[in-house]
Formats: sequence, C-alpha cells, structure tokens
Amino acid sequence: MLEIEQIAVLSDNYIYLVRDPETNAVAVVDPAEAAPVLTRAKELGWTITHILNTHHHGDHVGGNKEIKAETGCTIVGPRADAARIPGIDVQVGDGDTYEFGAATAEVFDVPGHTRGHIAYWFAGSDALFCGDTLFALGCGRLFEGTPQQMWTSLGKLKALPDSARVFCAHEYTQANAKFAITVDPGNDNLAERKRGIDEKRARGERTVPSLLGEEKATNPFLRADDPGVAAAVGLANADPVSVFAEVRARKDSF
Repeated sequence: MLEIEQIAVLSDNYIYLVRDPETNAVAVVDPAEAAPVLTRAKELGWTITHILNTHHHGDHVGGNKEIKAETGCTIVGPRADAARIPGIDVQVGDGDTYEFGAATAEVFDVPGHTRGHIAYWFAGSDALFCGDTLFALGCGRLFEGTPQQMWTSLGKLKALPDSARVFCAHEYTQANAKFAITVDPGNDNLAERKRGIDEKRARGERTVPSLLGEEKATNPFLRADDPGVAAAVGLANADPVSVFAEVRARKDSF
C-alpha cells in the first residue's frame, strides 16, 4: 500500500506526498507551492522522485519548477495539456498506465474543469487523485469544458469501487454540503453526512479524503441521474446532462 501524507497549503489546498514503500519512490501530487513540500519530505526522510500533475492551474503546478530544481524529479502530467504543465517530462492520457515505483496508476482523461484534466487511480491502494474534477460533495467549476464533458468524466470516476479513497485537492466539503441539501433535500444519507461534516469542521478536522461510496450516495453532481435530484431542480424526467448542468449552474451562484 502506498503511504500518503496530506499537506494543507494556501487557504484550502491539499498537496499529497505519496511514497511507494517497496522502492522508496516518492511523488508529489499537484504541488501548489514548493517550500511546504520540501520541508515535509525532509522531515519524513523521503526523497522526492516524481511530481504527478492533474491539470495546469497555478495552485496545482506552482511548485513544479522549484521542486524539480531541488530534487531532479520527473514531472508527469496530461498529454492533452502538456504545453501548460511547467517542466513536464512524461505525458499521459486516457487508458495509459504509469509505473510509479512498484505501484501502477491508471490514467483517466477527465475534462470539464479544464480541457486537459486527468486523474490517477492506484487500484492497489484504493487511492484516487482527482485534482479538481471530483470533490467531497462537489465537482470543479466548468472553466474550460461543457456539462456533457464533465458528466462523462464523473462517470468514469463513479465506475470505480466504493472503497476508493478520494484524494481531492481542496477542503470545500462544508460549503459543498450546505449547497447539496438544497438540490437533494430528501436524501437522509446526505443529511446525516452533513451533520458529521459540520461537527468535524467545528473541531478543526479535515474532511478529505472521502470514500467514493459516500460520494455516490450523497454527492449531487454524481446523482444527476437520480429522479429525486431531477425533481428537486424542476427537471423531472430530464436527461442527466441537463440535470447536471442545472445543478452546476445553481452551485455557481450559490
């Protein structure tokens, strides 16, 4: 199993240090900035060998060049957006596998938030690194993609096992929960989850990672094909893409 260290940076970002214990390979997933990563790796005695980028936004690639200059690591990122990934060495895309130490990541193209977004799925460790495509109780804004693209992308992730741990890149869960109950008001699982999230945040605890099974049951962006969500947004019997687009539009102005 991969060892995963979560580093909180900026106002609400998470960076992940991921170590393969068999080979001591260490990856940084989406380094928003370099200093906290280099400091934590030194504290742990881990030598950084890789950076895994999901997309081009500055709060995901801002530390690339400094970390690479310091460690000589290999930067892996989306083939579809290679020109916007600083220092990229290896380009990957949908259906590819990437060997990280003794572990294997399956790569998915998941456009919507950006046109070249990817996700990394380490089945052997039940670990999904999905950047800003899927959040706990949310999904990324559609800055460069369409509702159809994002719904398709989320469908790829939804097909993974319930046991998958969702290592998303932001602590947005409490705000997402507050919105989610407005578009899925009859969901008892969601109401219960929201109570737990509010209690965690009141204690200053993190809500990430979540389990994909929880997301399937409570995340309205994965439930646009559920009749209850469709009815709640006034689109009973509409196709899931239309329902998803309405839910996303409501979240954008919430």
